[in-house]
Formats: sequence, structure tokens, C-alpha cells
Amino acid sequence: MFENSKTYIAIPPGETIKEQLEDRDMSQKEFAQRMDLSEKHVSRLLNGKVGLTHDTALKLESVLGIKAEFWNNLENRYREKLALVKSENEMDEDLSLLNQFPYKEMADLRWIEKESNRKERVKNLRRYFSVASLSLVDHLPAFQIAYRKMGDNSSHGYAQLCWEQQARIAASSLDTERIDLNNLQDSIESIRKMNRTDPEEFIPQLTKLLAESGIALVFLPHLKGTKLQGASMMSGDRIVLAMTLRGKDADRFWFSLFHEISHIINGDLFGDKARSERDMDISAANILIPPQAYAEFVSANDFSKESVVEFEETIDLQPGIDAGRLQNDEKIRHDQLNDLKIRYEFDKTA
Repeated sequence: MFENSKTYIAIPPGETIKEQLEDRDMSQKEFAQRMDLSEKHVSRLLNGKVGLTHDTALKLESVLGIKAEFWNNLENRYREKLALVKSENEMDEDLSLLNQFPYKEMADLRWIEKESNRKERVKNLRRYFSVASLSLVDHLPAFQIAYRKMGDNSSHGYAQLCWEQQARIAASSLDTERIDLNNLQDSIESIRKMNRTDPEEFIPQLTKLLAESGIALVFLPHLKGTKLQGASMMSGDRIVLAMTLRGKDADRFWFSLFHEISHIINGDLFGDKARSERDMDISAANILIPPQAYAEFVSANDFSKESVVEFEETIDLQPGIDAGRLQNDEKIRHDQLNDLKIRYEFDKTA
């Protein structure tokens, strides 16, 4: 059986053995008996299903009168050609996937080397993901993550996989303690109180606090084609919590952060039974705004700017967070109270 690509053909030594048997008018059964091998093994040898070993080469020298060196060289050349066939076919398959990766955008962000040659781009992406073939990337268990996205599309695009991998790469240089979910749970209120401070102040504090629970916090630019706000994932013996710079509203940031923290605390990264995204949305909302206090505020039906500011003061929260919650719950229009929202510039502080 031949293996071939556009450039190479790999012909197994079994084809030469078949020719020798035909010249001698020797059946495969007789050949197997003379070789002291099973008929099944001989059939597999002739069809290139098993390798021609040095022991087999010595037997061939005795049975067919052709030196073992010839057979060994024939096998070596076959294996070399087989590797070239496999490599070229895998490259062709990867080239067909290449356009699905945001290579130029990644290069502009210095996540990967600039390169115009398509085959070199494939090689760079293989190294980026540490895989032999790009077709393996979306099948790796490492990319099964808990994530929050804007919108309803839940498919894992290649741009998202690139973003996830960059999160792992960025986190690899950070020091963390051993994973301690109890410590993380105990830190929730301390993290929540950071919402009223500026990024320059809370990012170092948040990074340190999460590291003490075994979590590496990283901030990444948004990639086109992804809808992630944040993601949590395992990387070796620690957790990576990555936040995107997509949408700089503070209310989105804090909601997404606590969404991911809820995934982590609930153990969604350690088993197959992950809680639903809706459950994590509810958890994040309840961490930010105590349910009973929110219910009482909503029941008063006064969503004026003054009322929202006063309410947030009582629960130690910046007003823009409640404005975002009210918009999401359709208590007010999405064009209302936006002047209360704070916008972050993480790229200048992270």
C-alpha cells in the first residue's frame, strides 16, 4: 500500500518482496513457512502495515539471497519518505485552517512573530500552541474553559483559542501560591470593596490577593471575532483568570470578574459538571448587589440619578454598577444613567 502527498510517494519494502516472490513463483504461505513467520504477519509486512526489522532483514537474506543491508536501507528510505508524506499532508491541512487564525492581529500585539510566508505562519502557530498540527488545537482538553461572552454565540472560534493560549503564556511568568478556594471565598468582600477605587490602586491589590489563592490574574487586549469578557482556566497546578479589555465600562468589568470567580469557587474548572452561565450571572449579580437590598430598591420604582447614587452609597458600590444592572434588567433604557458609568483604561495600568 502506497502513501503519498503532492510531492512524495512512500513505497513499502513489501512491494519489492512481492516482486521477488513472483519471480520465484513462491506463494505467501510458503514464504511465511520459510521465514518462520505467521501468514498474518507476512501479509502485514507485504502491505507495509508492520516495519521490516533487522531480524526480518537477516531472514530475508537467507530466504531470498539478497543481503540484509539492502532490506534495512529499503526500510529506512521508506520510513523517511513516509515521514515526508505525513509532514506535507499535515502542512496542507494546516494551511487550509490558517485563515481562521487572526495571525496579523496577534503579530501586531506581539503575541507571535510577524511573518508573511504561509508555511512559516503555520510553524509559528504550532509553536505558539505547542502542537504538532493545528488540527489538534481545538481538541485539546486544556482549552475546555469556563468563560463568559457577550451575546448568545457559544462556539469556540480559533480567535478565542488564541486568546486563551495567550492568557496561559502571560500567566506563566507570574508567581502564585497553591490553589486555595477557601481563601478565595474569604476574600470576596475584600475584592468587592475595590470597586470604588481606581485601577491604578486596585489592580496590584487584586493581583496579589488572587495570587495568594493560587490564581494568576492577567489582562489581555480583545481579539476581533471573540466575545469574551473574561475566562478562567487551569494551567498546570494553578488557575488562570484572564480579563479582556473589550468594553471598558467598570460595571462590565466587575460583573465579569465575579462571574469568573464564581466559576472557580464552584469548582467548575475541576470537573465535568460545570454550572450554567446563567447561574454564574446570578452569582455575580448577587455578590455585587445584595439581593434583598436590590429588591427593596426596585420595588420603590424610583430610578432617578439621585436615587441610584444614594442607593449605591448605602451598599458601598459605585453608581455605574447599579445603572448597568438596571439596564440589563430592563428597569431603565440602555441610554439612561450612562453618565454614572466609569470607564477603565487597563492597557495603561495592567
